[in-house]
Amino acid sequence: MSNLWLWIILGICLIALLFVVYNYIVIKRMPEGTDRMIKMSQIIRDGSNVFIKKEFTTIAIVIVSLAVLFTLFIEKFSGITYILGATMSSIVCILGMKSATYANVRTANKARESLNVGETVKVALKGGSISGLSVQALGLMGILIIVLISGVGPQQDTIIGSLLNLDTIKGFEGNGLIPIKALLTNSAIMRITTYSLGCSTVAMFNRVAGGNYTKAADISADILGKIRNDLPEDDSRVPNVIADFIGDNVNDIAGNCSDLLESFVATISASIVLAIAFLGNSGIAVNVTEKFFNSSVYYPLVVAGGGLLSCVIGLLIVQFRKMGDNPSKELNLATYISAGLTLVIVGVLSYIAFANTGMDLKEVGFKAGWATPWICCILGLVSGVAIGMITEYYTSADFKPTRTVAEYAVEGEAFVVTKGDAVGSKSVMLPVAIIGISLVISASIGGTYGIAIAALGMLSFVGTTVSIDAFGPIADNAGGLAESCHLDPEVRNITDKLDSVGNTTAAVGKGFAIGSAAFATVSLICAYVSNLKVVPTIDSFMVIAGCIIGGALIEFFCALLTDNTIASAKELADVGDRQLSDPAILAGEKDPDYNELVALATKTALKRMLLPSVIALAVPFVGGAILGPEFVIGILLGATVVAIPRAIFMGNSGGSFDNAKKYIESGAIEGHGKGSAAHKAAVTGDTIGDTRKDVVGVALDIFIKMMSTVATTLFVVITALYSLIQSLF
Repeated sequence: MSNLWLWIILGICLIALLFVVYNYIVIKRMPEGTDRMIKMSQIIRDGSNVFIKKEFTTIAIVIVSLAVLFTLFIEKFSGITYILGATMSSIVCILGMKSATYANVRTANKARESLNVGETVKVALKGGSISGLSVQALGLMGILIIVLISGVGPQQDTIIGSLLNLDTIKGFEGNGLIPIKALLTNSAIMRITTYSLGCSTVAMFNRVAGGNYTKAADISADILGKIRNDLPEDDSRVPNVIADFIGDNVNDIAGNCSDLLESFVATISASIVLAIAFLGNSGIAVNVTEKFFNSSVYYPLVVAGGGLLSCVIGLLIVQFRKMGDNPSKELNLATYISAGLTLVIVGVLSYIAFANTGMDLKEVGFKAGWATPWICCILGLVSGVAIGMITEYYTSADFKPTRTVAEYAVEGEAFVVTKGDAVGSKSVMLPVAIIGISLVISASIGGTYGIAIAALGMLSFVGTTVSIDAFGPIADNAGGLAESCHLDPEVRNITDKLDSVGNTTAAVGKGFAIGSAAFATVSLICAYVSNLKVVPTIDSFMVIAGCIIGGALIEFFCALLTDNTIASAKELADVGDRQLSDPAILAGEKDPDYNELVALATKTALKRMLLPSVIALAVPFVGGAILGPEFVIGILLGATVVAIPRAIFMGNSGGSFDNAKKYIESGAIEGHGKGSAAHKAAVTGDTIGDTRKDVVGVALDIFIKMMSTVATTLFVVITALYSLIQSLF
């Protein structure tokens, strides 16, 4: 494959961004509705902007500091690529959040004007597509820019040296501005991995801070409104409700955008790095043709571009066709079109890339010849869809597990929590089995490169996945605005229908995120191991010690996030309670002080975001420097093994709790509707599930990928420091 393919993919990225701009303009031109709708949406928009501005001010300090260190000591351009990754992630966050704050009120207004589900779905999906297509287009564009400028082909001396294991490699002298012989690195790989690390850093901060903000506001709003004061959901007399609306945008939109962009970029980066490492350590590197090397490195990029083209086509078809009254059907259609087109395009690209490379592909482990990468992509894609279907079964109120949780609510809180936990635990087995089987098959036919390509296959149509995922928070906010602005009950019925579907699509999106995280993390661990001269075995006491500590680290991380969220929720509940003690506010005669709650939610979230994020950056670095590279392998393995089922449990139990509450609110259980004891029991379950699904579960996949990326990126630094420390004792 030649550079021409990269320019074609860059063109597809630009087309996708033009579609994003078109939808953004269309959304902005739609009417917002009544004066109160305009007022409330402006409060949400302003609050979201304030939070993002303050958050990114803090993140920028960390990003710039690390970028300077990378440039000085690791590779002179790696600081720039690190900043580029952080910038792309930040742009996606801001664009997604802003489009959502415009789309939510317009979705509510479309429901008010049309009283038509299909027309309302279109508006919410338009808003969601801005987030989704931006994630795939901008994430891919950043890597394309790096590859086009610095190159990763075999014509480069740095790559040839890596492949042939030369002792002296031209181009490796003085990688950093302050050259240190012990820190010589492959410049091309370093630029790609630091780009990925920049995306990971922003994603971690975003998920931790955004999750704390939204769930602290959500939990405190539920406690004050539904439990203490028997007020309707999203009642604007409760000041915490508006903070919750803002949280939907800064976490469920902005945080999710950075999360999936990080997953997408990590899989592409791992694929490229493994293509180089895999060839260099295969023992037959001298027999690798230039065409095969180029194809193996460029293939992840063209797959991502082909998937993006499929997403644009799928979303275009759904957006411009006449929609019915079944939101799930319309959203599923977009997924099926995008996934189906991706499979066809990826198959054609696999043939073009590997059918005529001038060598026997079985020599490099491609057991199915040119079709090997295609089969791996199919495995990843099918695994993602299967995990999504399993997630929907366990979290949707259309199926038995969640309905059973709702039915147990009649017996009280303890029954709800116990049953919900059982549902969450049961939901783990099948997704983990699918991930395990897919890993084995993809590794068997394509080696570690096959695993990375399978991960990419799962995220190859992430543009559509995120678009549908973002649909949920937009619909949720639209429903909240319908309630707080006292619109006709029929409007709320429409938005509730969309919101219920959105809860399920969000759970499915979380399934994709953790599934891809499993593949990507394994790929990154393999890339890390490929750097070692001697591969450690499981009987190494240092690996075992690392595994045990890595597993415990996940539990500590979960506890830390949960503690932070509940502490923030208590602070917000106390302030909201004080405001509601004013009879005029409770009577609806005057508005509460929304700004006080918004400012407090922002302050508490940002105050508590640093420690969890720093742990992900510091543990592999510090642990490796003190105890060595083998210990890092153990940490990564132990953390991954514990985090994957834990994240699935957190996401699915939380989703089941949420939809069980909504099932009761719909009046499905006769005699136990809104305000009943069963409803309050379900609200308790939902309150527990909020932290699980939107704070802890979504942060775990970033946590394990970020640690693996740090370990791979800073391998030479870790080993150099370990050697230095060893020499001192």
